Formats: sequence, structure tokens, C-alpha cells
Amino acid sequence: MTDEAYTTKLQAGLGLIPETEKLLLLWEPGMDRRALLDRALDAGDFPTMTARRLRNIVSEGFAPRYLVNDTQPATLLKSMQQVLSEEDRRQLYFLFTSRANPILADFVRDIYWPQYTAGATALTKRDALNFVEDAVAEGKTTTPWSESTKTRVSSYLLGACADFGLLGSMEAGGRKIESFRPSSIATAFLAHDLHFRGLGDSAVLNHKDWRLLGLGADDTLTELKQIALRGEIIVQSAAGLVQISWKHRNMEEFAHAVTHS
Repeated sequence: MTDEAYTTKLQAGLGLIPETEKLLLLWEPGMDRRALLDRALDAGDFPTMTARRLRNIVSEGFAPRYLVNDTQPATLLKSMQQVLSEEDRRQLYFLFTSRANPILADFVRDIYWPQYTAGATALTKRDALNFVEDAVAEGKTTTPWSESTKTRVSSYLLGACADFGLLGSMEAGGRKIESFRPSSIATAFLAHDLHFRGLGDSAVLNHKDWRLLGLGADDTLTELKQIALRGEIIVQSAAGLVQISWKHRNMEEFAHAVTHS
């Protein structure tokens, strides 16, 4: 489990994929959340949404996911938006949403993937509620949550997983566990992102974010070797040691290479 406190911010809109795509088109470098909200209100791209609802989406949903770290997530995603496939974009949105919402990240790592690996066919409301109840009992929330909040948050977790393609529609036995395969862009992005955050090669290989994509250390090494086959990096591994030579000097160079490949 993470040391970061769990919040209810997923209630701002779960995956927010259509809204994120619109907001990325409206956002320009230098915009903070207030400026983005003003542009979104003026643009008229959300005609069925109240100003209060839009404000909540920008402040509680979009900004914590994409306007952090000097707005680097928004900058990179916007620069690559037109060349990424729908699945590439969805997996990158999933990564940033999980980072902004530790409760979702831990649910995926500790509940979804173990169930997936064990061959379960669905995740139930009870699976999610048990996870939330345990988290509250262990003091992982900022304040004790009421029973209604626990129930709502458990539904948010299942809904967010469905938005990002990990789960299917709600059925009698719960939400169907969908087959999931990390995209080559998502794995390359994550590898470079971790490297340029200052992590050593071993720390990159063993970082917990890979588990969001269902990858253990051995799986991650396999993915890194696939990236190397495309000429993006050079990977040398022997006797449990991994050394990576990185072609790009920063994430902006990586994004430029993606858009011009």
C-alpha cells in the first residue's frame, strides 16, 4: 500500500476520458487551472454541463492528473495527442489518473491484478467495498469515511477501471475482467518517464507503476527489450543486473520522436 492518503477525488468523474480530450485541446502551455476553466467556459464545448460541474472536473479531475510537475503531463499528452491511438491515450490517462489517485492505483495493483492472474472472471461490488473498508480501518483515508462514502468510493473504483478498459459492463456477478495488454507506447513512455525522474536503471525496472499495467520485474524487462528492438534504447542484462542506454535526453525529445516516427 502507498503512504499517500486516500481521497474521494475520483468522484469528479472517474476516467474523464472524453472530457480530458476536450480539455487538452483547449489547454495551452502556461495555463493554470483557472485559466483553463475560463477558456472551457467561454469555448462552449461542454453545453450540457453546469459551470459548477465543469469547475469540479477541471479542479478535482484534470488538474491533479495533468497540470502537475510544471504541467508536464498535459504538455506531453497534447504534443502527442494527434498521433496516439485511442488505446495509447487511454493507457496514458490511466497512468496519470492512478498517480493522482493512490486509492485507484492500490486497488488495481492489490485487487484487480491478483484476481486477473488467478483467473477470476469478474470483480464484484463486494471486492471493491472490502478493499475500501480495509483501507479506512487501516487509517489510509484523510478522515474516517461514512458507510455511504465507502459504498460510493467502491463504485468509483469499479467505474474508473471500466473507463480505462480493465473491466467491462456491470452484470449480475459484477464487472467482467477484460483482457489487457500494455501498449508499446505506454510502456516506452513509462520507461522514459521513470528514467527522467532521476531513477537508476534497476529502480526503473522495479518501479511500482509497472504493476498498474500488470507487469512484474521479469515482464518489464521483456517489455524493455521490445523497446530496444525498435531502437529506442539499448538494454544489457546479465546475472540479474540491468543496464540501459537512453537515446533521448528528456521527455520532450521522446515525445517529439513519437510524433515524428
